[in-house]
Amino acid sequence: FQVKSENTKTIWNTEEVPEGSEFDDTWDPREQPEYRILFKQSVGTEDVFFGMSRKDPSTACCEDVVIKIKLPETKYSDITLDIQDKVLDLRTPKKKLLLHLPYHVDSKNGKARFLSEEETLEVTLRVSREFDFINFA
Repeated sequence: FQVKSENTKTIWNTEEVPEGSEFDDTWDPREQPEYRILFKQSVGTEDVFFGMSRKDPSTACCEDVVIKIKLPETKYSDITLDIQDKVLDLRTPKKKLLLHLPYHVDSKNGKARFLSEEETLEVTLRVSREFDFINFA
């Protein structure tokens, strides 16, 4: 039995710090934009009409997370977007959004597009989850 010596000056262990907390900045005066989180899944006729797969309308069966962020009076070139496995960090000159995502996502293979006529940034991220009895493909 071996006891690890811990630094007595530390306030907490790294395991106790929530993921994504390094992005928290409560001192930033920019306001948070309006946003919506949507879930998207791929279904075929075998799912809809025949019920051959185990998919249902719940978020557990969704493959993608879509975040729609309203950014009025913003140019595409002013947007800074950083995606981590569980955190979305968006910055513009007037707005900031630190969003802890509901699922782990594939942060390397997401898509973002700016719909200028709607003044909305649409970010699509693939959910990265363990295989289970529903999500086995």
